[in-house]
Amino acid sequence: MDKDNLYDGKNMALFEEEMDSNPMVSSLLNKLANYTNLTQGVKEHEEYEDRKRKEMKETRMGTFIGVYLPCLQNILGVILFLRLTWIVGSAGVLESFCIVLMCCLCTMLTAISMSAIATNGVVPAGGSYYMISRSLGPEFGGAVGLCFYLGTTFAGAMYILGTIEILLTYISPYAAIFPIEQEDPQAMLNNMRVYGTCIIALMAVVVFVGVKYVNKLALVFLACVILSIMAIYAGVIKSAFDPPDFPICLLGNRVLAKRSLDICAKYISNNTINEALWNKFCITTNYSTTCDPYFIANNLTEIQGIPGVASGVLLDNLWSGYSKKGSIVERNQTSSSAGEGQKAYSQNYILTDIMTYFTMLVGIYFPSVTGIMAGSNRSGDLKDAQKSIPFGTILAIATTSFIYLSCVVLFGACIEGALLRDKFGEAVSGQLVIGTLAWPSPWVIVIGSFFSTCGAGLQSLTGAPRLLQAIARDGIVPFLQVFGHGKANGEPTWALLLTAGICEIGILIASLDSVAPILSMFFLMCYMFVNLACALQTLLRTPNWRPRFKYYHWTLSFVGMSLCLALMFICSWYYALVAMLIAGCIYKYIEYRGAEKEWGDGIRGLSLNAARYALLRVEHGATHTKNWRPQILVLVNLDSEQNVKHPRLLSLTTQLKAGKGLTIVGSVLQGTFLDKHVEAQKGEENVKALMTAEKTKGFCQLVVSPSVRDGMSHLIQAAGLGGMKHNTVLMAWPNSWKQPNNPYSWKPFVDTVRDATTAQQALLVAKNIDSFPTNQERFAEGNVDVWWIVHDGGMLMLLPFLLRQHKVWRKCRMRIFTVAQMDDNSIQMKKDLQMFLYHLRLDAEVEVVEMFENDISAFTYEKTLMMEQRSQMLKQMQLSKNEREREAQIIHDRNTASHSAVIAKSSNAAPERVQMTWTKEKLIAEKHKVKDLNVTGYRDIFNMKPNQSNVRRMHTAVKLNEVVLNRSQHAQLVLLNMPGPPKNKQGDENYMEFLEVLTEGLNRVLLVRGGGREVITIYS
Repeated sequence: MDKDNLYDGKNMALFEEEMDSNPMVSSLLNKLANYTNLTQGVKEHEEYEDRKRKEMKETRMGTFIGVYLPCLQNILGVILFLRLTWIVGSAGVLESFCIVLMCCLCTMLTAISMSAIATNGVVPAGGSYYMISRSLGPEFGGAVGLCFYLGTTFAGAMYILGTIEILLTYISPYAAIFPIEQEDPQAMLNNMRVYGTCIIALMAVVVFVGVKYVNKLALVFLACVILSIMAIYAGVIKSAFDPPDFPICLLGNRVLAKRSLDICAKYISNNTINEALWNKFCITTNYSTTCDPYFIANNLTEIQGIPGVASGVLLDNLWSGYSKKGSIVERNQTSSSAGEGQKAYSQNYILTDIMTYFTMLVGIYFPSVTGIMAGSNRSGDLKDAQKSIPFGTILAIATTSFIYLSCVVLFGACIEGALLRDKFGEAVSGQLVIGTLAWPSPWVIVIGSFFSTCGAGLQSLTGAPRLLQAIARDGIVPFLQVFGHGKANGEPTWALLLTAGICEIGILIASLDSVAPILSMFFLMCYMFVNLACALQTLLRTPNWRPRFKYYHWTLSFVGMSLCLALMFICSWYYALVAMLIAGCIYKYIEYRGAEKEWGDGIRGLSLNAARYALLRVEHGATHTKNWRPQILVLVNLDSEQNVKHPRLLSLTTQLKAGKGLTIVGSVLQGTFLDKHVEAQKGEENVKALMTAEKTKGFCQLVVSPSVRDGMSHLIQAAGLGGMKHNTVLMAWPNSWKQPNNPYSWKPFVDTVRDATTAQQALLVAKNIDSFPTNQERFAEGNVDVWWIVHDGGMLMLLPFLLRQHKVWRKCRMRIFTVAQMDDNSIQMKKDLQMFLYHLRLDAEVEVVEMFENDISAFTYEKTLMMEQRSQMLKQMQLSKNEREREAQIIHDRNTASHSAVIAKSSNAAPERVQMTWTKEKLIAEKHKVKDLNVTGYRDIFNMKPNQSNVRRMHTAVKLNEVVLNRSQHAQLVLLNMPGPPKNKQGDENYMEFLEVLTEGLNRVLLVRGGGREVITIYS
């Protein structure tokens, strides 16, 4: 449509000038509904995801395939089949039930919080990372997202280790590359490493080929899981009336390993000894035979490993039976250590491979419930993530929680306690313990668990690279950006390679029991922050917090967060601290190096509420002297390109503040805001960029004002908010104040000094600011000299102390000079000053300089005369300028009067003639009068005598300058009391001359004026 015809209608004519930037809502409704034209905090990420995936993804997944099945498959993983029976046997039914219930409750509360966050807007790729980062900010989101990525990656390693354990222990023990011997546990670990590396490579290729193949295989793997669970329940039902025949052999109370034991008896029929058994417990030498004393003292009995659900074995399995590493598994829920004499025969018994206790079992079990975010991690592949993630996740958790809790009770009710504590099924000829309960065959469980763990590993290798890709595309961690790229269809190739590499680290650990607690830490930390995010958003009542999922409350989120934190320290307090340290390091790195993102996160809202509360608290009372520190307003000037003229002012600010307190960098742009708003925006960006480069932590405030002097005054009066206002003004000395083309350039400076004094604010003026050190420089030696002439509240004492906290000035010594007059006792003054510094806890050299009154030198007289002549000449020049303006006005008035006279003459309504005020003769006479006055004025300049008051002030400046130069000419910095401007504004230009003479010949000078209050105290 032609633009001229676009706004033909008159109903919207009032808005037609803004249509280009603010289009009509009617033209945007479709785009708003599809989230394609909203300027959100992650606009680039969301638009890229929506556009790319709509173009390249042919099909998207629903709740069942996209969320429910991946969650079910990840939750019902390796721990259920390989470790749950052992956990029940070690902790007992009651404590195991508590472990499972506590972990399932933790994940259910997390899922409720996650559902609320997921339904509060569009969730693109990244799932859990996206939800946390948009709720808690990029720092928290990046830290927790990377920890969750590491957890998901190590979960893949755990599933692969479980796959290999099933393969080499229960399916094909002879496939081991390194022969597995009980005396050499490293052989099994080495097998794990070799096979694990091969399986990782194979799975990475499958994932690289395409996620759709993984999704198709997921159905097959999940079918195996379901069949395995059905086989368990079927075996439980069958055990009620027909228990399976899996006898276990006991020597006394001790369980024997049944690897090569066919007959569980010492004697065969007709009193024939069981030679195979006696050879295991007796060692025959040339002269004698030595047998295990426990073997001689106890008989062998055979009991059923699966007595059945109706046997009443549940009562025996209620209580825990924890043991130390290397203990012998016994029937009566206790474990005994093999004595020194029995260690030779210990290979005949079943030994515990690790020490068991409640908190350790929590850490091993918790990864079995950590698959709850398998669906949310693939949110970019879902048709409707807001609907699918809550429903699918909560349904999967409810399903698996029922399975786990029922299995705990059923295992305790069906299986003998000694067999439950047999981790690898050595008492039943090396069969999978849970498989002995299954019906129709143990192989159903073995094959089902094998494919289940394979599928869970594939799901982890599918979800983790997408999580890393989402983090990389957000750009919050600069060195990860390369992992945001992938294949043409969006598959994360580089992220997959990194994931496989990290997964290999878990494989090299090679122990499922060692990898499991590591996962628990990372997942628990992620779940804790999901609950925190939901609670925070709910309590802050953010206007944008409008989740469709209504079944949540902040108390549930808080309980979930507390439970996650408690579980972290229950599992392993040192692992918890390490995980928090890793997350903290990532947080600080993102804060220091990452790109700034405004995502409307809850932490920003919390910061605003906390800032408001703190400001209201600060407003109630004045700052105590002990808490006083310079809150600085830095007044900078901008050049024609809107760049800061003196960047070293910000360097000095950083060195003085060290990141503490308030810093406001202000500047004034002359003009009107309507005309200068573009320049003002550019200037503000330049100032902020310089603040970042100089590491100046603070705020920027740029004001557009018709005059620089008014703008400076507005900044001094209005900068800051509430109790967070500046109390000190820092500015540079105007080096160009003597320029002839702008003789009154010093006037804004003097007026600013007066404004700061009136506002009772301290003033710091840096002379020769461009020679001040940068933040990268270091003074190896030198002095910071303080010339304490008058007391101004202790600012002169405090400033060098603050400067020496910075690395630039740290090695400089502090020296304090004070001036003694004719009647002063200089020795007593020095003692008093030393005592004062001692009470102030300041380390400084003290020196009293005697400056006696003497006659005013001819140099001083001449200097004063030249100063007053210059001032008078400037006044004459200004007078001449005024006369020229007056002359121009005369001519203007004359022309105006002549024009009016012509009009009056031609008008019948005004017959009277207008009399001209200015005639040609009067104008010529006035011109000659002005010239005569100018000549007389300039002649008087060379005949004038200096004012005696100015001579005395000049004398003080000259003498004091001589003393300062004598002592501090080579000092790295000189701090000096700054005299106030004269009360009579007629002498302002002389004031500038006095200051110039006072600091002449010094390299770096900081003129200091106190704010009218004490800023340092001797009291604690």
